[in-house]
Amino acid sequence: MTSRGTSEAPVRENKSPSKRTRMSPEARRDQLLEFGLEMVKERPLEEITIDAIADAAGVSRALLFHYFASKQDYHVAIAQAQADRLLACTEPDDSLGDPIAILTASMEAFVDFVSENRTAYTALIRGASSSDPAMRDVFDRTREVMVQRVLDHAPGFGVEVSPAVVLSVHGWIAFVEETAIRWLTEPTVSREELLALITGALPALATAAVGASASAV
Repeated sequence: MTSRGTSEAPVRENKSPSKRTRMSPEARRDQLLEFGLEMVKERPLEEITIDAIADAAGVSRALLFHYFASKQDYHVAIAQAQADRLLACTEPDDSLGDPIAILTASMEAFVDFVSENRTAYTALIRGASSSDPAMRDVFDRTREVMVQRVLDHAPGFGVEVSPAVVLSVHGWIAFVEETAIRWLTEPTVSREELLALITGALPALATAAVGASASAV
């Protein structure tokens, strides 16, 4: 028992304040994009709002606008991130050696990617006809990378790059894109039949282009 007039000092727990995990600007931006990439799997890009992303990420609209100047800027960033993933997964595997095997592997990865990301891929393709120059630029640069990959492997097919070959490769890329979009909406053939169609079309076009160049000489 304590005597009157004697006070006891309150017991204080020596707890350090909890520390919040701070993210670098790059990590935060990547996180916000990841939320957008997840959402675009289920809904059209134009339906992804700033409010929806802010709610999903648990941040304010103001913070999101700190990383992206506008809603359209955010949409373009999502399209670019999606295009980067597409290019990464379809990068030619030169270790396969045989040009046809390399082409087939890339096209298998392409078909699987667009199947798993059909809404996002459709948005990327539609970007070609978008009124926004930045969205069209994402599409154009993605297509140019794909075209250049084919041209880089043309010697493996015994094909010398010429203006006619370059033109035919651009046409083949457009054919692959439109055929994939149609197949996603109306899968009237199997995956294997689709792959045979798009992989077989490239050598046929290249042969025709070489013949056209030879006859023009």
